[in-house]
Amino acid sequence: MNDVQKLVQEAIDRLVDSGTEIGVQVAAYRHGELIVDAVAGVSDPATGRPVLSSTPFNSFSTGKGVTSTVVHVLVDRGVLDYDEPIARLWPEFAAHGKERTTLRHVLTHSAGVPGLPQATTPEDLCDWDVTCARIADTEPWWEPGTRTGYHAQTYGYLVGEVVRRATGTPISTVLREEITVPLGIADELFFGVPESDLERLAVLTDAADSAAMFAAMPPDFPLFAAVPTAVMPTAAYGNRRDVLTADIPAGGTMTARAVARMYAALLGEVDGVRLVSPARLREISAVQTRDVDQVTGHAYPKALGYNVGRPGTTSEATPGVFGMVGMGGSAAYADSSTGVTVALTKNRFDPFAPSPVDGIGAIVAELTGGG
Repeated sequence: MNDVQKLVQEAIDRLVDSGTEIGVQVAAYRHGELIVDAVAGVSDPATGRPVLSSTPFNSFSTGKGVTSTVVHVLVDRGVLDYDEPIARLWPEFAAHGKERTTLRHVLTHSAGVPGLPQATTPEDLCDWDVTCARIADTEPWWEPGTRTGYHAQTYGYLVGEVVRRATGTPISTVLREEITVPLGIADELFFGVPESDLERLAVLTDAADSAAMFAAMPPDFPLFAAVPTAVMPTAAYGNRRDVLTADIPAGGTMTARAVARMYAALLGEVDGVRLVSPARLREISAVQTRDVDQVTGHAYPKALGYNVGRPGTTSEATPGVFGMVGMGGSAAYADSSTGVTVALTKNRFDPFAPSPVDGIGAIVAELTGGG
């Protein structure tokens, strides 16, 4: 066992043994080679089913990094253009002055349509056409491109419908054909999970203080205006069969091993597969905006569909790092300066607590020269 594998395994064992976590996966790649594949705990507390490296976890917005990667693969193939107005592919989206909104605006969360109607239900989100029609008819909160605001749920439909209009196929199919099958991870990385795979999934459990965390937030917190209560991420929402099997690409279901492998194939070749060119990699990981986010209230740098900086550090300390953290604590990212990628999935849902990937990432970085 190499040193980094041993130390990561010990760290996640402590998290589970202490009761801080229920089940955890961590994976890391360096220059296309798997260097960490560690698991601890149980995937289903009711049955005691153990976490395996092949156990997929619903990981919420960690999936946005997967959604963004689909776009970059298609741009690299010449199928999409970051600066083409969305309405050229999706004419209905031009309503209410959105005709100049581009794919770049979506990727940087500056499209101005971060919110869904407050009456939105999980059943609505599972109906692709209904939700896309509502987003197309939305009046923007600001002029596209002038501000940023986290598009928590709308992001996946905006990207996904552009992909569907450009390719004629759902984004889940494009993900499979362009990314997961070539990388050999088609049974570990999904948007809509096949019915036949549902029993393999980890079961999410709310942390004891989850409700209190939500209740402690001010009622005028902009996230609550953007994400209706019925579709706010919780363990119950994330365990719903209809949600899991639907294409809702603001999130995703994945193993740590699979999403770390995907990021590794963005940085370079993984068993002969490279997802984007070196020039594209430099473009997609570069900072696009640093302004105060109108939904979260924080100023943090955004790249094209990813956040910049290793979780738990400043972006200035780790400028070559890009990826996404999901509400609940799962996360995945790549470090273009060291060739290292790290992913962590977990099934205890802590809505606003720091992800344990903060500490895990520091261990990996120290032993691989990542600072």
